[in-house]
Amino acid sequence: MTQKDSRRPLKVGLFGIGLDAYWPQFEGLEERLRGYVEIVAGKLARPGVEVVNLGLIDTPQRAVEAGHEFRAADVDVIFLHVTTYALSSTVLPVLRRAGVPVVVLNLQPERAIDYAAFNALGNRRKMTGEWLAHCAACPVPELLNVLGRAGIAAHQVTGVLEGDAHVDAEIEDWIEAARVAHVMAHNRLGVMGHYYGGMLDIYSDLTAQCAAFGTVIDFVEMDELAAIRGRLTEDEIAPVLARIETEFDIEEGCDPAELHRAARTAAALFRMVEDHDLGSLAYYYVSVPGHAHEDIISSVILGCSMLTAAGVPVAGEYEIKNAQAMKILDSLGVGGSFTEYYAIDYDDDVVLMGHDGPGHTAIAEGRTRVRPLEVYHGKVGRGVSVEMSVRHGPVTLLSVVEKAGKVSLLVAEGESVPGPILEIGNTNSRYRFAAGARAFTEGWNAHGPAHHCAVGVGHVAGRIAKLGRLLDLDVVRVC
Repeated sequence: MTQKDSRRPLKVGLFGIGLDAYWPQFEGLEERLRGYVEIVAGKLARPGVEVVNLGLIDTPQRAVEAGHEFRAADVDVIFLHVTTYALSSTVLPVLRRAGVPVVVLNLQPERAIDYAAFNALGNRRKMTGEWLAHCAACPVPELLNVLGRAGIAAHQVTGVLEGDAHVDAEIEDWIEAARVAHVMAHNRLGVMGHYYGGMLDIYSDLTAQCAAFGTVIDFVEMDELAAIRGRLTEDEIAPVLARIETEFDIEEGCDPAELHRAARTAAALFRMVEDHDLGSLAYYYVSVPGHAHEDIISSVILGCSMLTAAGVPVAGEYEIKNAQAMKILDSLGVGGSFTEYYAIDYDDDVVLMGHDGPGHTAIAEGRTRVRPLEVYHGKVGRGVSVEMSVRHGPVTLLSVVEKAGKVSLLVAEGESVPGPILEIGNTNSRYRFAAGARAFTEGWNAHGPAHHCAVGVGHVAGRIAKLGRLLDLDVVRVC
């Protein structure tokens, strides 16, 4: 079972700007600038992205029409390539009508003008035309002034049109951030069960989550999962059990009956997720001793871990905010495993973090182990659980924070490092931060996140910052 990509591709709008008064004055300038726009179109092109390129806009009248075209095309984000000086009246109508975030590309064709060759042209008209082909920076203050006064947020990339690694990395980051925003806006988040009673920090404002990310909330029932599970045949369970035996390292003490029970629940979870077209899930349930629902909820860990690894992050304890954080990291291609503080090792200056229940096995250091547990601490039942550490190397922690109905993002970069862990059948890792364990802990806590967060492999705080800017969410980076 794998999570399907969005049925709607990310649509990226592109237009360049120029001034029609220049074309009869400077031979070849218009064609040259249109060529620059096509170079940018090539930079934006990539699998899964549809580029809507409207070319060079050079009059206010054309700008009005371009705004309608972008709106009709349903673009998610617009890149505005400033090719030369152009009037702000060729920009505002486009962006006001389109109503989506804009990234202003202030890209000149060369790192520097060849002054000697320029001054040797010997013709003032040719010299002016050559200068105009390089003066992308000229109108940018005008554009940002006007957009600011219009209440339109604009983001900038400044550099050279070709051969500039900074520019290419920035464009990649903006597209990735836009893609994640697109994924979140089309994501169906399933919520099943109820909150873990008394964990006041995890209670979430679902309306605020929908408003911030565009997420669709789908309430799914334990009764439905139980009904699906009850209808499964051995032929449907056997392939899932075989996957478990192949994908995990199973400790000798694991009861085959427990593995079969976990496989049965996993197969039912896969079916329910498919039926509801879910892209993420948050759950928690208690039931009562001996009830069929207790049998289900005490056997979900393997199935939820497999879903998480397949692009459907599953957060326990009904931690909806953390399901969102996990989905963001997973959409960035870096995983997104459920975690919380375990302890601090002051001798090694590392923070131990992990969680019971599901883990993101696709970002594990080595193979994930399955171990039997006589008790799920703080929860009901007994059975098998997963034990893993996050892959050694750079990591990013992300928390979706709620304060008085306002959603924000809290992020930190660190490193997953080798060393002893607590071998208790849970996910757990050792994280080192440049600020040190004590300073990181106090800094993170000071911003009021819930006690859960998500962790992914790689450093992606820059992309998360851009995601926040696209969604108009505050982003705080601790380290």
